[in-house]
Amino acid sequence: MPTLIVLVVLGFAVSLLASLWTEVLWFDSVGYRQVFTTELFTKVLLFVVGFVITAAVVASSLVIGYRTRPIYAPVTAQQQNLDQYREAIEPLRKIAIFAIPGILGLLAGTGAAGQWQTYLLWRNGVSFGTKDPQFGLDLSFFMFTLPWIQFLLGFLTMALVMATLAAAFTHYVYGGLQIQSRAERTSRAARTHLAILVAALVLVRAATYWFDRYALSTKDSRLLTGIGYTDAHAVLPAKAILAISALMTVGLFVASIWSRSWRLPIVGVALLLITSIVVGSIYPALYQRFKVKPSEKSLEQLYIDRNIKATRTAYGIADVKTEGYTATTEATQGQLRDDAETIPGIRLVDPIVVSPTFKQLQSVRSYYAFPDALDVDRYTVDGKVRDTVLAVRELDLNGIPANQRNWLNDHTVYTHGFGLVAAFGNQRTTDGQPVFYERNIPQAGELPDFEPRIYFGEQSPSYSIVGASSGSSPREFDYPDTSAAGQKNNTYTGQGGVALGSLPRKLAYALKYRELNLLLSDAVNDKSRILDHRQPLERVERVAPWLTPDGNPYPAVVDGRVQWIIDGYTTSADYPYSRLTDLDTATSDSVTARSSAVTTIGRGQVNYIRNSVKATVDAYDGSIKLYAWDDKDPLLRAWSKAFGNTVLPMSQMSGDLMSHIRYPEDLFKVQRQTLAKYHVTDAASFYGGQDYWQIPEDPAQEASVVQPPYYLTLKMPDQDDARFSITTTFKPVGDRQILTGFLAVDADAGNTKGQRSSDYGTMRLLTLPKDSQVSGPGQVQNEIGSSNATSPDSALNLSQFLNNARQSGSSVTLGNLLTLPVGGGLLYVQPVYVRASGDSGYPLQRATVVAFGDKLAWAYTLDGALDGLFGGNSGATAGDSGSTPTTPPTGGTPTTPPTTDEAALAEALADIQAAYDAGQKALKAGDFAAYGTAQKQLDDAIKRAVAAAPQGGSVTVKPSPSATASPTGTPTSTPTTTSTP
Repeated sequence: MPTLIVLVVLGFAVSLLASLWTEVLWFDSVGYRQVFTTELFTKVLLFVVGFVITAAVVASSLVIGYRTRPIYAPVTAQQQNLDQYREAIEPLRKIAIFAIPGILGLLAGTGAAGQWQTYLLWRNGVSFGTKDPQFGLDLSFFMFTLPWIQFLLGFLTMALVMATLAAAFTHYVYGGLQIQSRAERTSRAARTHLAILVAALVLVRAATYWFDRYALSTKDSRLLTGIGYTDAHAVLPAKAILAISALMTVGLFVASIWSRSWRLPIVGVALLLITSIVVGSIYPALYQRFKVKPSEKSLEQLYIDRNIKATRTAYGIADVKTEGYTATTEATQGQLRDDAETIPGIRLVDPIVVSPTFKQLQSVRSYYAFPDALDVDRYTVDGKVRDTVLAVRELDLNGIPANQRNWLNDHTVYTHGFGLVAAFGNQRTTDGQPVFYERNIPQAGELPDFEPRIYFGEQSPSYSIVGASSGSSPREFDYPDTSAAGQKNNTYTGQGGVALGSLPRKLAYALKYRELNLLLSDAVNDKSRILDHRQPLERVERVAPWLTPDGNPYPAVVDGRVQWIIDGYTTSADYPYSRLTDLDTATSDSVTARSSAVTTIGRGQVNYIRNSVKATVDAYDGSIKLYAWDDKDPLLRAWSKAFGNTVLPMSQMSGDLMSHIRYPEDLFKVQRQTLAKYHVTDAASFYGGQDYWQIPEDPAQEASVVQPPYYLTLKMPDQDDARFSITTTFKPVGDRQILTGFLAVDADAGNTKGQRSSDYGTMRLLTLPKDSQVSGPGQVQNEIGSSNATSPDSALNLSQFLNNARQSGSSVTLGNLLTLPVGGGLLYVQPVYVRASGDSGYPLQRATVVAFGDKLAWAYTLDGALDGLFGGNSGATAGDSGSTPTTPPTGGTPTTPPTTDEAALAEALADIQAAYDAGQKALKAGDFAAYGTAQKQLDDAIKRAVAAAPQGGSVTVKPSPSATASPTGTPTSTPTTTSTP
């Protein structure tokens, strides 16, 4: 048995050492060893101090209680009954003196180690340069010092309580304390010992009462967070009185050592309890009910004003540019002429809908995958900055056939994804597919050459062994090709991961992953490297554990590499008078509810948040860089001091990276939720709450989840040109679905020269008049679902088109409902996707719906829908290339005598019929790739027929599936006649 115990302990120790060493190796590999050592040293220090203090006070109580026991136990019935317990305890007493303090010390030390961040902030705190209005103290006291003091007081209270209980138990067992005796109940030694311990405990309680006064600055209540009128005039004096009362009680306990009586200390404790109930609870409650409640609006005005100012500052919304916006609801010809920059940039591709389309058209093989929510960025293509929907083609081990799944394939062959796919955000092909300008394997497209291999990504395997080749042949699968082998292999040449060139390292990782193959396989040799902890979010969290990362990392091609960009936040719940917000609630929306790729930023409450850091993770070598984005943030300055300036200055950020930095999504979500109330800056109006807003529910979703923010390029009324922005809408609190506000933040950080935009982060809030009846997203969506609006592209009205599209198992998905302030009003734009039935079906954008005021229109293209909405002349061109209907529009009157190329016309008509039949067949089979090819052939044939037909004549063709057929392939209108110009 002893041998078995020794072996178990030895195995545990070896496993622990292996885990510790692999951690050191990992942090060394990314250049952040100081982070690991600082965190480890701080935890060990706090653990040791917590362990020693707790174990010492408990052990001293046990030892003193035993050594000062009466020489002769009192001869009483109670003591005679305790004799049997003393006899049972005696053999274990020496062990208990060490074991009990040790166990309690371990628990206390573990709790103390968990406060390592609180300790580091206290040790490295910096001044805020701003004083709170109640106590006149710098805010750093509340943010850095007070949390540490509160922890110390709580820790000492816990330690002293355990020590007092240990002392009382020991004195009771050995006769120094007799509860049932009518004579003297305690010996002098027991009385002195217990009096000192309880006096120390009450002294700590006095300090707790005093510092609780400052903690009121973050107390949450129905009306506000922070000190209110009752707190300032009743609770603060009560806390001071209780602190003084506790100090007096301390004196009574000390005096009892000489008075040889517990009477006065007991009276003091009773009075303290009564005082805490009367002064600490009853008096403030009566004060609130009879003094404050009847005049709450006027009395609380000063404190509400403090709360408003502190909240707006803490959440970074103090400088919102608010502008009244009287939105017109009448649509007239040429109304969008002044918004010619905004209209072409309307993003029609919904990144949460088109992931299956990307997968079907660009995944190439089943073992490649795209996230279920794609990302939005902007790239310069053909000299123009274009909004882009993009995704990395990552490796998905679940897509590998089951008979090929084994340790060797999973960890040494299938090691990485390949490439990136990018599509124009505002374009679609004639059959509704995205227009890819970066695509395929090998990589092809408009972007400059970059390293396409994705070794670090959101879906990467837990670990891979790379860098080792099998003889002269590469071992790692790179991508499929048309060679005889059917694939191209590769050997990793980067410096990412940890080198496995020695037996001890292999053994350490074999223990860590419980995998013997790491020692036995010939795939692991002296050139091998192990890549682990590969998800970008995890990597940033490990090297910056003090950051709260955004829940949606996004990829960008930067300086010839794919870089994951992650926004990092410094947060706190200790900013005085600022309203507390639940992070999970604030950052949840319909996207986080539907997508595993986008998450909330964590649970817990905060009342201060800054996007202080921009982090990058290289998708090829896993290198991590942290850049100071808000170097004035006191929390960032404190953490930089604590971790030796591991955060790089923003000046080291390349221009290419700067051009892809965007305003963070989760920060915007928190800010918009806060603005829903705190756009009201007048204390009296805030108290009334009549003008509170809320985020509208996502009308395209059946579940009650709020609408996500949207990245798109638009021009606000006070701007000279369109900007890449992040936007949201507001509606009044309650069931009314009208629009009350529209918020847009300039999301474009800078340019390729590395210059940060002076407008980045500028918040522009349009507030609609209180008597406005502009429809909100919910009302617009309801209108879309039941509209009888007709389209120039179809004989069906909108309701018929949607119902027809749902026939034969096809499904309709309504895309993101975008809101844009254009034409002096508010324009809603929603793409409509249709997905054929079957596993091979994927969403294709079949129509676009637009709404302005009380008018709605739809067409297959945005141009057509806008022309239908604004009377045939919107005044702006959507510019969604490739989105025109398959059949050209009807033309005008002949002006020259007709001429005909009959042979060419006959051939073109035959090709039209053949292409139409092929499209119908492909559509019924759900083969949308073949369908797209047939549509292109149909377009070409129609153009040739028009060119060969007599000018002014007509060409009659069967209806085009994309223009006049339901998604199931059933014709819905008569043949189309196309006239030549």
